[in-house]
Amino acid sequence: MANTTDPNLPQIVYSCVSKRAIDGELFIRQHVIDYIISGSSEVYFGGKSQVYKSGDFRFAVKNRLSKFIKQPIEGGEYRSISICIDQDTLLELSAPYQRSISATHHYDNVFLLQPNRLFRNYMDSLLPYLEHSNQITGELLKTKIKEAVLIFLDANPNLKNLLFDFSEPGKIDLQAFMEEHYQYDGDLQHFAYLTGRSISTFKRDFEKIYHTTPGKWLVQKKLEAAHLLLKEKKMKPTEVYIEVGFNDYSHFFASFKKLFGMAPSMV
Repeated sequence: MANTTDPNLPQIVYSCVSKRAIDGELFIRQHVIDYIISGSSEVYFGGKSQVYKSGDFRFAVKNRLSKFIKQPIEGGEYRSISICIDQDTLLELSAPYQRSISATHHYDNVFLLQPNRLFRNYMDSLLPYLEHSNQITGELLKTKIKEAVLIFLDANPNLKNLLFDFSEPGKIDLQAFMEEHYQYDGDLQHFAYLTGRSISTFKRDFEKIYHTTPGKWLVQKKLEAAHLLLKEKKMKPTEVYIEVGFNDYSHFFASFKKLFGMAPSMV
């Protein structure tokens, strides 16, 4: 099974983009607290989308698949700060909370946090480091992540149910999961992990159900969904390819034409 803490990932990230940017389909391996300084961000998950705007504090749940699109303000930039909360830090902080854990409540992949006056002060304390070097390291990094957990937990006490749940994903219905998450262009190892399987078991179970490989099925499923959106909802091809999970329009165009014998604009 995959480790939910990746030592190669930066833990506090400052984003600054002047053009619309797609993060792609992300397998979120660590809980993330995200603050949008300017611009807006749309997130897709579970067949729905949600737009977050400047000033919003949001929480992204680990072991979920989501797609993020960053939209700068007109003539300006999209700016945000993301704090990735590693499992080692959570283990250190978990002792007073473990008895309170409840796994019965369902949380969206991404949701708004209840803010308080300390949140903005905390984010402002990071900017002098991030705007110049884009990196915080060493003991200061560890301290800042712990500070984030404690500040946001104080205002959102129910976060303990997510933060201090260290269980691995259990084996679930593979077909139901794939039908809901086919639009994500993730690594097959991520699909395997999230359905509670090794990669070899995932491939074997998948082929028993669909009688083809995951790669071929995913492409065809996305293209069929695109065809439906083009025909029934009259969406533009340049909108559809993102909606169904392609990151590259040229790849989408060529694949669509190969399967249906026509360009997407001809539907």
